[in-house]
Amino acid sequence: MGLTHPRAVAGAALLALLPVTLAGCGLGGGDDASGTPATQSQRAPAEEAATKSRERVQAYLDAMAAKDVDAGRSQLCAPMQTAFDAAATGPNGDFADHFTVPQATITDVRSGPHGEEVSTAVTVAVGARKATRPLLFTVTRTGADWCIAGEAPGGNTPEPAATP
Repeated sequence: MGLTHPRAVAGAALLALLPVTLAGCGLGGGDDASGTPATQSQRAPAEEAATKSRERVQAYLDAMAAKDVDAGRSQLCAPMQTAFDAAATGPNGDFADHFTVPQATITDVRSGPHGEEVSTAVTVAVGARKATRPLLFTVTRTGADWCIAGEAPGGNTPEPAATP
């Protein structure tokens, strides 16, 4: 009977240390890289940024195709709206009357130095002539909302294909 008591104490000590040991191995905690809530919450802002940026730019492209100046303006951050109002329907503006936008496609979304960068390919038609041009939109978060903070010719170059 003298051995039963030390074994019971050792067993109780092991049971008491089991949760601490499992947490140290990542089995009992929520901070490992296997998709637990902590990792998902770190990934969520990046995924939200890409999704919201894509939505804003797609809404702008749809507004361009529909020639809906108000809908296009509403996608822009406040500092861009004054310049937009002055140029949107001008001869080279995104909403000029003399051309149509038969196709506009988002080709890439990635993080950049000033926000999310959304690359697009916009096809513009004037009569029977068509030309496809790349445009790069920068989308940022302002408070709880997202808006287009910049538009420039060009776009991100595609990521190199992975070799096996």
